[in-house]
Amino acid sequence: MAAAAMNLDLTQLVAIAAALGWASGLRLYAVVFLTGAAGALGWVDLPGGLRILQSPWLLGASGVLFFVEFFVDKIPGLDSVWDALHTVIRIPAGAALAAAAFGGDEATWTTAAALLGGGLAATSHVAKATTRAAANTSPEPFSNVALSLLGDGLVPFVLWLSWAHPVLLFATLGVALVAMVAAIWVLGKFLRRAASAVALRYRRPMPPAAHTR
Repeated sequence: MAAAAMNLDLTQLVAIAAALGWASGLRLYAVVFLTGAAGALGWVDLPGGLRILQSPWLLGASGVLFFVEFFVDKIPGLDSVWDALHTVIRIPAGAALAAAAFGGDEATWTTAAALLGGGLAATSHVAKATTRAAANTSPEPFSNVALSLLGDGLVPFVLWLSWAHPVLLFATLGVALVAMVAAIWVLGKFLRRAASAVALRYRRPMPPAAHTR
């Protein structure tokens, strides 16, 4: 199916950049695979800077990593290790994908998009990592699976929204950012208290001081 011709205006490009950045903080490989697949299948006409995602090799690699992450993200404990390892990957990747939406044609907008994408990726990544770490303090695994499935659904929804309803995407991200900042603040305090309690429990008592005569 041939891609429908789309005249992407500034609002649309900013929406796409914002969605790519925010979603990369949650599911980077899903973002790369789904965006590339949508372009390759002709569902959307990707901006020039993003057409590399349609490469069969990149689709194959991102598809495998997407599959691995789908299952790893649902295993308590391992999900937090995965998040920690991807701190240095998701944020710059979110910035790069957002910048690529502008294709490098306008240096000012490309730089602004990179900053926007990186900031949104950082916020969503930290919120996700904090929330999942807090969920891992509970012995039952169902909260982790539920949170993971929520992320699985949010990513394609936000990507679709950026193409179909860019203005609605801005409103949705605004609400999501407020919720994420609140989650980072509240759950961050909870995790600090939990860590202090564990440290206090396992702290060994100091040996009594020797008396000198």
